[in-house]
Formats: sequence, C-alpha cells, structure tokens
Amino acid sequence: METQRESVPRVDTGELDTALAFLSFARHCVLKKADGLSDTQVRRALVDSGTSILGLVQHLTEAERYWFGHHLAGGDWEADREFGMAVPPDRAVTEVLRDYQAAIEESDRAIRAAGNPDQPVAIPVEGTWHTLRWVIAHMTSETARHAGHADILREQLDGTTGR
Repeated sequence: METQRESVPRVDTGELDTALAFLSFARHCVLKKADGLSDTQVRRALVDSGTSILGLVQHLTEAERYWFGHHLAGGDWEADREFGMAVPPDRAVTEVLRDYQAAIEESDRAIRAAGNPDQPVAIPVEGTWHTLRWVIAHMTSETARHAGHADILREQLDGTTGR
C-alpha cells in the first residue's frame, strides 16, 4: 500500500519555474522518507554499502552546497571535502535534517539570483562553463536517484512506500 504518494508538480509556467518545481519535489521526496522514523531507523544501513536515509540526506546537503553554492554562486569550497554518507553517531538527526533544509534555501536563493537558465556558472566544472540549466538538471537527477534509494530503504524499514 502506498502511504506517501504525491503527484508530480504541475508547474509549467516557464523553464526556470518548472525546473525548480521538479528539483523541489525530488528534495521533498527525500525528506519525507525520514518522517516518522526513530533515530535508530533513520540511521540504519540496510545495504552493504552502508547507505542510510540520514546518510543520503547528509550527502545531498553537501551536493547542494557544492553545485549551487560553489559552482553556481562562486562560494569557497575545500578541495578535499567529502560527500560522505557516514553520519557521526553524535550528530543529531534533527541537525542533519535542518542542515539539508538550510542548504536547500541557500541553493534556491542562488538559483533565483542567477535568474536565467542560460546564466553560466561562476566556477567552471572540470574546465567547462556549464549553465544554471545544467546544474539544476544535474542536481535534479542526483536528488531523484537518491530519493529512489531512500524509497527502497524506507520500505525495508517499515513498509512505507510511495513517491
């Protein structure tokens, strides 16, 4: 039985609005997979890679800041910083979730500041000056892929399904 099913966005008012609606939808799908789980459940790795729902959230937080904060907006980034999924046991679940929500808000401000899908990034990606359009498409696919992972983990944890 699907208990978390929601319709995909119906926004079709312009390229940027539509792209941002689908990115926001994917982000929300990730966050809701943590809803109602205990601390133990949200941290529990159910696959050999060690992936947990909380680890996915932490990973996506870093990805948001890297792509939108660093590449798009030109913010500083430590070259050796990892996009790890191992959440330290002393890091509170609420802190990880709040950090993701803050990263999303920061990203959305950077997207709106850029404003135009043709806007080139401030910092090239491996020598290529991609556009805001490309960064949004990349992060939407990255977030949606991990939302799918979170779907499977959540179903294994308590049977909850749905996008």
